Amino acid sequence: MTKYPLYLAPMEDVTDPAFRLLCKRFGADRVYTEFVNADAIVRDVASTMRKLRINDAERPVAIQIYGREPESMADAARIVEQAHPDIIDINFGCPVKKVAGKGAGAGLLRDVPKMLAITRAVVDAVHTPVTVKTRLGWDESLLRLPDGTPFIVDLAQRLQDCGISEIAIHGRTRAQMYKGDADWTLIGEVKHNPNIHIPVIGNGDITDPVRARQCFDQYGVDAVMIGRATFGCPWIFEDIRCYLEGRELPRRSMSWCMDVLKEHVERSIEWVGDERKGIVHSRRHFAASPILKGLPDFRQTRISLLRAETKAEVFAIMDQIVDEYGALYEQLKK
Repeated sequence: MTKYPLYLAPMEDVTDPAFRLLCKRFGADRVYTEFVNADAIVRDVASTMRKLRINDAERPVAIQIYGREPESMADAARIVEQAHPDIIDINFGCPVKKVAGKGAGAGLLRDVPKMLAITRAVVDAVHTPVTVKTRLGWDESLLRLPDGTPFIVDLAQRLQDCGISEIAIHGRTRAQMYKGDADWTLIGEVKHNPNIHIPVIGNGDITDPVRARQCFDQYGVDAVMIGRATFGCPWIFEDIRCYLEGRELPRRSMSWCMDVLKEHVERSIEWVGDERKGIVHSRRHFAASPILKGLPDFRQTRISLLRAETKAEVFAIMDQIVDEYGALYEQLKK
């Protein structure tokens, strides 16, 4: 493991094999699958079981599962173990209503006894290391216990006592969703709690190399997990690694970056098995890619790119963007 481990955060409809392999190539030390529904695993739903497919080139790779009952989570973990992941991760952090509102993901922050029961059941069910990803708490009102102890510090210790091997903490409450700034102060309090002996991974607002270095230095975390900043920018891992190790950042032309996005489109089509669906699956990366930020008079071109439905159309528009904006992109980067 490197001195400054960098992990790709698990994200629904994002961290499929196509994207995981790209991030791995650019230096992600660990990648995570999309979260997988435990009940659907137990029912052997084909679309869900497909998410358990992993490639040796991805390793170390974690499969993340979520659910709301200890029994089904333990059964799902046993099935997941047969896919031979390096880690089985439990999602106690997803804030979306369809998950948290049904008592899974971050919803379990309101039912700590059940969260602990699920964790113990999964740990006891498998031989693979089990980790947890969670948030600071349900909302601002529940960030501290009556005695003043931060909720997440107490929770991390109790989860550790259940036998997990690591904890990843997103520095927001469920109520915040993805709004506001991530609070790394509380993540740091978990890391510096003398009763915590497992690695602590910090997550939230790691958008550039400088911020990654600050989080390692100020809060002492054992690793940082990068999520939305990877959209359309899998090379962010290499950028951060170079900065952390004092090496010069690679100079990347718009053409080079666009070639990586094209490769992602091709990998997505191959993974999905359908040209149009693979392109649709990749669109969030076009929309969010930093190479397309700040370009003048770009609105109509962006719309055309996001509406294109064939690989030929998409690639032709990408080539047009490089021709029209490549030189300007170089100037904006200086």
